[in-house]
Amino acid sequence: MALWTTFANASAINHTSAKHAYMIDFDTGMVLYQKNAEEKMPTSSMSKVMTTAMVFDALKQGRLSVTDKFKISEKAWRKGGSKMFVKVGDLVTIDDLLNGILVQSGNDATIVVAEGMAGSEKAFAEAMTMKAHELGMKNSNFVNASGWPEDDHYSTAHDLAIMAQHVIKTYPEYMGYFSRTEFTYSNITQKNRNPLLYRNIGADGMKTGHTEVGGYGLIGTGKTDEGRRVILVVNGLESIKDRANEGARLLQWGLNGFDNITLVSAGETIAKAEVALGRQSDVSLTIKDDIFITVPKLAKSRITMNVKYNGPLTAPVSAGTEVGTLYVDIPELGTKEYPLYTAAPVAELGFFARAIAHLKMIINGETV
Repeated sequence: MALWTTFANASAINHTSAKHAYMIDFDTGMVLYQKNAEEKMPTSSMSKVMTTAMVFDALKQGRLSVTDKFKISEKAWRKGGSKMFVKVGDLVTIDDLLNGILVQSGNDATIVVAEGMAGSEKAFAEAMTMKAHELGMKNSNFVNASGWPEDDHYSTAHDLAIMAQHVIKTYPEYMGYFSRTEFTYSNITQKNRNPLLYRNIGADGMKTGHTEVGGYGLIGTGKTDEGRRVILVVNGLESIKDRANEGARLLQWGLNGFDNITLVSAGETIAKAEVALGRQSDVSLTIKDDIFITVPKLAKSRITMNVKYNGPLTAPVSAGTEVGTLYVDIPELGTKEYPLYTAAPVAELGFFARAIAHLKMIINGETV
């Protein structure tokens, strides 16, 4: 287990015109950049990722099949904004509805799946909120399935990144829906609004959003040729052009400006701790798991490690005892803390040897 203190705004790219921004490495979870990431904001259509996550979960559990069909209600048909153009009374497959939501951003399609799965959009939104809180999205609340602007429908850039990470990790078999660039339904072809998909920068999802109040937003993700993935959330941009350019700029920096490295392997000796009144004078300190971190490419040589423990330890010492902390300082990203454990047991000295050693310590003004 590691504790992470982030200073991710202290980077060379420490400005963005987005009102809210949050970027993480998918594998390490380390924050690469953040701006107003805990501030509540309108989600717009970005919350459709949560809508589809509810569908993916049902598909994965076998409660739904992509060939199942939901009937279109008048409420769904009448819904304004971006549309899939479903028709009242039609039966539409889950597969088509997922494409309608994620490629065409159809508000109508979100209501169809909400009513089909929960009986009403209100009940579905309540389930969305419950699931979000289970995932750790503590500053999110959903009152509809589409992201339609309402006062009590909100999230944060941080929370949306948690959501995106969950979807990518839990439902990789459905990621193709996010990367599809166009979809045709009812003889109407619409292109995916995600501008990153057309930039040839490794992007493969996820979802755009826009409201008058919240501005232009985007959840984006992409991979390097080596498979390292980054998740980006931006919101509050002023135009479609700004969203495209700023999203691409930040994602490219996140993908190209960092590497993931194993700094220290599990069981490797980090330092030695002095042991008083023991049969050995010291004991190796190790970590239980590999230290796998994201580092700025230009700052690898400036990573520092410091060890702190309350010493000397007093024998007997058991193997695997937590006795200290390793501090790893990563330039521009902050400090990470890892518990240190004794690598081996140290038995105490025999009675007479212990008494003599203790007396010497008293004479030298040392304490145990």
